[in-house]
Amino acid sequence: MSVGQARGLGCVLLAMSAAGVAQQPGQSPSSSSKHAKSSSARLLPDIGSGSVANGVYRNRALALSCKIPAGWVLRTDEMNTREEGTDSENSSNAKSSPQGTQGSGGQNGGGRVLLAAFSRPPEAKGEDVNSSLVIAAEPVAAYPGLREASQYLGALTEVAKAQGFSVDDEPYEIQIGTKVVVRGDFHKDIGSRVMRQSTLVFLAQAYAVSITVIAGTQDDVEELVDGVSFGAGK
Repeated sequence: MSVGQARGLGCVLLAMSAAGVAQQPGQSPSSSSKHAKSSSARLLPDIGSGSVANGVYRNRALALSCKIPAGWVLRTDEMNTREEGTDSENSSNAKSSPQGTQGSGGQNGGGRVLLAAFSRPPEAKGEDVNSSLVIAAEPVAAYPGLREASQYLGALTEVAKAQGFSVDDEPYEIQIGTKVVVRGDFHKDIGSRVMRQSTLVFLAQAYAVSITVIAGTQDDVEELVDGVSFGAGK
C-alpha cells in the first residue's frame, strides 16, 4: 500500500495534527473548524458507528469500548462531514484520471470516523497540545493485498511521516483484553513542545480499524490507551 492509498484516513490524521497544535492568541481557528458542517455522518453498514454514554464509547460489533476523559468535546459528525467533502473532490478529480476512483477515501472507500473527541474545541485557544482520540474504520477491500494489521499501520506510518511525525520505535503487538493489536508510536516537535501520537490498528469484520491518540506527554498518551478495552462482542 502507498501513501496515496491511505489518503482517506490520512485526512483524519492531518485534521488531528492540526487540531492538536495549540492556538496562540491572534491565530485564526484551524481549517478543521472552518469547514465543519452540521450534518449526520453516514453509518458503516456492518459495524455501525457505536455510541457514547456516561463518558464511554462502545461499539458492540467490534467488541470495543473506550473511555472519554471528562470535559472532552465530541466532533465525530464534523470530521465525517469534512471527509465527505474531500471524497466529493477526489471523486471529481478521479473521473479525468486513468486510475478512476481507486483507493480509499473515495466513493469506493467507505471509510468513516467512528469517534472523534478532543480535550477542547479545535478552534479554542490554548498553550498546550490539544489532546485527541479518533477511532476510524476503512474496508479492507479498499486495499488490495491487505492481509495483516501491520500492513495497514505501515501505510498510516507513511502518512504520519509526511505530516512531520518521527517514528519512535518499530511497530509492535500488544494484547488488550481479548484482542491483539499492532501499535505504532510517533512524536512531532512543535516549537518548545512535543506532540506525541500512538496508533493502534486491528482488522475486524472486513474492516481495518485504527485508534489514534494525540497528547502532549507520554503519560497522557498511555492514560488514553489504557482507556481502550475489548470484550466478547455480540
